Amino acid sequence: MKICSSTLCLLLAMVLVMMSTNFITIMTVTETHIPTTLDGPFEPVTRRFDPSLRRGSDDLPMTHPRLRKNVTLNFPEQIALAISSPTSMWVSWVTGDAQIGLNVTPVDPASVGSEVWFGKESGKYTGVGKGDSVVYSQLYPFEGLWNYTSAIIHHVKLEGLEPGTRYYYKCGDSSIPAMSQERFFETFPKPGPNNYPARIAVVGDLGLTRNSTSTIDHLIHNDPSMILMVGDLTYANQYLTTGGKGVSCYSCAFPDAPIRETYQPRWDGWGRFMEPLTSEVPMMVIEGNHEIEPQAGGITFKSYLTRFAVPAEESGSKSNFYYSFDAGGIHFIMLGAYVDYNSTGAQFSWLKQDLQNIDRSVTPWLVAAMHPPWYNSYASHYQEFECMRLEMEEIFYQYRVDIVFNGHVHAYERMNRVYNYTLDPCAPIYITVGDGGNIEKVDVDHADDPGKCPSPGDNKPEFGGVCKSNFSTGPAKGNFCWNKQPEWSAFRESSFGHGILEAVNSTYALWTWHRNQENYKENAVGDQIYIVRQPELCMKDLKPQDSQQSLPYNSNPKSSHAPTHLSKNSIIISQILGLLFLNGLYSQVKWS
Repeated sequence: MKICSSTLCLLLAMVLVMMSTNFITIMTVTETHIPTTLDGPFEPVTRRFDPSLRRGSDDLPMTHPRLRKNVTLNFPEQIALAISSPTSMWVSWVTGDAQIGLNVTPVDPASVGSEVWFGKESGKYTGVGKGDSVVYSQLYPFEGLWNYTSAIIHHVKLEGLEPGTRYYYKCGDSSIPAMSQERFFETFPKPGPNNYPARIAVVGDLGLTRNSTSTIDHLIHNDPSMILMVGDLTYANQYLTTGGKGVSCYSCAFPDAPIRETYQPRWDGWGRFMEPLTSEVPMMVIEGNHEIEPQAGGITFKSYLTRFAVPAEESGSKSNFYYSFDAGGIHFIMLGAYVDYNSTGAQFSWLKQDLQNIDRSVTPWLVAAMHPPWYNSYASHYQEFECMRLEMEEIFYQYRVDIVFNGHVHAYERMNRVYNYTLDPCAPIYITVGDGGNIEKVDVDHADDPGKCPSPGDNKPEFGGVCKSNFSTGPAKGNFCWNKQPEWSAFRESSFGHGILEAVNSTYALWTWHRNQENYKENAVGDQIYIVRQPELCMKDLKPQDSQQSLPYNSNPKSSHAPTHLSKNSIIISQILGLLFLNGLYSQVKWS
């Protein structure tokens, strides 16, 4: 007896194949379900430090291939990019040799030109940018301490660029001639609610250890289109001026030092270490406490301010310590924690004006970054910058900042949405990524661990006042520390790593934190979540804003993350089943 006609069997086979494909897809989607902030607030989770790992490693020596100088004479090295505007890019580099010793004499920065050739085709340069050059000195008028004067540092702004375009470039001085090898970069798409960089890497407290190399190698593997460096870059101040071996605790190793010394050649080593990445991907920096580097006469931050070009003037700031910029539909605000942050000061006034100028229909995402965290459940730096939080948190909440990135604490921690220590669905997500791998080692103690709660006199900030106090509300009311992981701390782990932010659309962004120890594991993540903006809920009392979108493959944010092709296949299956039904009716009529 014939079970089915050839047509019927073919249709039935198609249905079975589609159903099996859908089943496999559903199983895959279920196994890789990524939560969203709409699922929160989440129960706090702690992943303890893996005792099989070392808490830290020594710094790389200056003779290491990634740190030593590999160019001759006045050829460019330490090449780095930074965003200026959607149509302009900073190119910075160093030429010549630094000097270090008891007596140093600065070179004339004008002795080598600052020039960039650029164009849209490899080897064909249709534009030439000219810029400025400068040198700086780090001087210590104490017996036996060495002084330093830098090589020539060049900064050129390339203007008139087209958004979303690849450019090829060389930098240097063509009159010598001493031009670099050709490099390339890609400008970001113009600001808009549907235009976003592919991947933004976020890293802090990097240093120059073997762990740092793992972080950067892992980061490069993830192919970012921009780097957000949230302070504490080189850790040059973990050394004496004469060099030698860096230490994890400066005050422990050198209690009699007349000043916090630095070994400035570490800055040059760091520039070379980062060049393979920063010469093709823009890096946006903000200062940390390890960039303070005091000299005699109250001079601070000399190396940081001289080496990096940032869009301060472009964003209306009068200081390189704080600035803002756009990366497609994301507006970034970079804040300085080691300069005046009081509500009566210049930085706060600039911040307020910058926030007022934002058009959230053009740049829906608002991301802030500063070095020290306001929310932190680790014992290290606990409540250290409470004064800054008290001054600035309200305006963050008022203007609905979406995400705040920090470093300083050498571990990873992601918060639930929180405002004034209270869970709030319209508050920012605070994320600490101070786990870049520096010589001071990873932090493992939590303030809520038995016997680990710091005293209010501990963790004094290098700048600003002390505003620590006991909690006045909530489960920890009357206490300085919680007796368990705070409810506003969603996830924390003591491991080195970095993060990747991928904006999907105007309301969804995927945040992924990668552990260094999983560098060679495909698709391995330490923490992953979709951060979801809710403008219809959180901005209804503000000026007209963008409406909430959904994930491209999910019309219901709280439903499972099922791609749209499942529903399309379901429609196709129903159509085939309909044909089968008609075929059955036809057969019954024919055979009857």
